[in-house]
Amino acid sequence: MAIESINPATGETVKTFDPHTPTEVEQKVQAAHKAFGLWKKTGFEERAGHMRRQADILENEAERYGRIISLEMGKPLKDAVAEVKKCALACRYYADNAASFMQDEVIESEASRSLIAFEPLGVVLAIMPWNFPFWQAYRFLAPALMAGNVGILKHASNVPQSALAIEEIVRKAGFPDNVFQTLLIGSGDVNAVIEHPLVQAVTLTGSEGAGAQVGEKAGQQIKKTVLELGGSDAFIVLEDADLEKAAEVAVKSRMVNSGQSCIAAKRFILVAEIADAFLEKMKARMQALKTGDPLTDDCDYGPMARKDLAEELQHQVTQSVERGAEVVLDGGRVDGESAYFKPMILKNVKPGMPAYEEEMFGPVAAVIVAKDEADAIRIANDSRYGLGGAVWTQDTERGLRVARQVETGAMFINAIVHSSPEMPFGGIKKSGYGRELSYLGIREFVNQKSIWVG
Repeated sequence: MAIESINPATGETVKTFDPHTPTEVEQKVQAAHKAFGLWKKTGFEERAGHMRRQADILENEAERYGRIISLEMGKPLKDAVAEVKKCALACRYYADNAASFMQDEVIESEASRSLIAFEPLGVVLAIMPWNFPFWQAYRFLAPALMAGNVGILKHASNVPQSALAIEEIVRKAGFPDNVFQTLLIGSGDVNAVIEHPLVQAVTLTGSEGAGAQVGEKAGQQIKKTVLELGGSDAFIVLEDADLEKAAEVAVKSRMVNSGQSCIAAKRFILVAEIADAFLEKMKARMQALKTGDPLTDDCDYGPMARKDLAEELQHQVTQSVERGAEVVLDGGRVDGESAYFKPMILKNVKPGMPAYEEEMFGPVAAVIVAKDEADAIRIANDSRYGLGGAVWTQDTERGLRVARQVETGAMFINAIVHSSPEMPFGGIKKSGYGRELSYLGIREFVNQKSIWVG
């Protein structure tokens, strides 16, 4: 079956690609393994040179690559360009810091000398999603290659042009042949790659279901995995919060990427004292957002990435309303043939509703009223997910106290949840395990080898 690049704003098929055959996949894995034999022997200075050239390309050609992102998954062009430029930050961060992150760690012991050495594993398979088609890939690519590993990317099937563009950038930056390659294959062909004896590890960013399948298959092969999965992030607003600022960031956090982000705020947990006032401010700001052609400057949010995703989100909304949720801001699908979905706000969201229990991967805000701070923490933790979250209060110490009690991989106080090269990124519970970015990210796919001198 052909792999299609479809513009979700128009429904037009932009390009069609033939998937790689099993023979071609085998050749690529073999080539990657051969490349690893040479790449792992290179010094950090040489690797960093390639990585910095890659950053230059990303910055200088951000408009061109951003346009590919917008055409394939509907992100407004200004956001797509910003995404490409953010990838350059990751490249420069690891070019500057990989050598120190991978430096031997001396350990005091009974030995005359003992240390931990960090050595690359080999071929790492990256299974990446469509919502941030460049950034998700570079969160893996930059640390993995700087550690001395080689990468194979199996990207989401609806962003093949983005996948091939990333391979092009790596090649233009002067990396040796086959240090990074893209596979154009369907999800049904992934297991064979995971099982391949030359593939040493797997990283996946995607849904809870996809993570469970990949984790099971990799576990059968005794292969290391990092899984960054779904999230239903809590946005807690306490009674002493700056409501104007909190409402402004709440809308931005819910609507980033048309709501299609694992770390978008999804559950808005409001202390009863300020719930009505906050909701009024949030509604007014969300109503003011404009949609349209993602390639134009005045588009605040574009379509969802595929029509079926909009249909699934509408079904979650319908079920939640049938079970008692109240529509505060009406919106939803524009029509049955479109991928556009207007923002919605639901309140009186309670356990048993999809808006409470599931990840709402699109522009729908679920509002839950809490009695007080303790109740807000309880509600935030009443989720099978644990990726990110935010708390809003003008008392920083109070914010830190709440942040430590919410069960997530990251908490932000008076700020939007986001990823950055300096801080580790990942979740707990059904949001996955392992960490990307920071020094923790580069050490995920290495052999942490103990060396003892008698």
